[in-house]
Amino acid sequence: TYTIDRIQNENNDLTGGFAKTSRKCPPFCIHPMEPVPGVTTVGELELLEFLKNRVEKGAGLLIDSRVESFYIKCTIPGAVNIPFTAFSVDDRDPNFREAMAKLGAMRGESVNWSDSVHRSADDLGEKNRKLAWDYSRAKDILLFCNGPWCDQSPRAIRALVKAGYPVNKIFYYRGGMQDWLLLGLSVAMPTPIGSTAPGAKACAKRRPVYTARQLGGAPEGDSPDRSISAGRARVWS
Repeated sequence: TYTIDRIQNENNDLTGGFAKTSRKCPPFCIHPMEPVPGVTTVGELELLEFLKNRVEKGAGLLIDSRVESFYIKCTIPGAVNIPFTAFSVDDRDPNFREAMAKLGAMRGESVNWSDSVHRSADDLGEKNRKLAWDYSRAKDILLFCNGPWCDQSPRAIRALVKAGYPVNKIFYYRGGMQDWLLLGLSVAMPTPIGSTAPGAKACAKRRPVYTARQLGGAPEGDSPDRSISAGRARVWS
């Protein structure tokens, strides 16, 4: 069980790396709202709905696409870590195949039609093309990274689309960890709050809400609440 809520202390502020307003560009440049044509960009409320309506029902994955050294400091509750580097390799690479299996994609020829039902961005200039992957059972996926200036999730998205993953199954939380923390929302910490992992203090002011082992489920009669502006939203897994 995990709970996502919002800090009610109006004097709370960010410290550490996510409090910075500027970074060297390149590589840390502001990214567009749409990483690839056809991919849907979402905010915090839509992310909560995704957890409730897709992840909780096994039809979707919330993916922290940052490298593990970032992930272990803190992440969004309910997220799994599949680093963008897993998709930035040849599709014959075992890491790529393992990552695709987690998404529900299967090896086997399929045709990717560029229509509203099952399509990929036509950045390759092809209306339909044979693919090495079958996406008929692929999950809806929502990817995020460190924030609007971070290119880890956009790189993962571009690699997935190039491999033929349907854009209508891909969602992008552009705000990432920086916006999530700025709004005072709960984080999960795969390592203890006292960890010596570099940068762990950047999330230390948000108490961890669950560990890698989640126990139990929603109390009988309890249900998730979509609104976080009033303070509290529960998402049960």
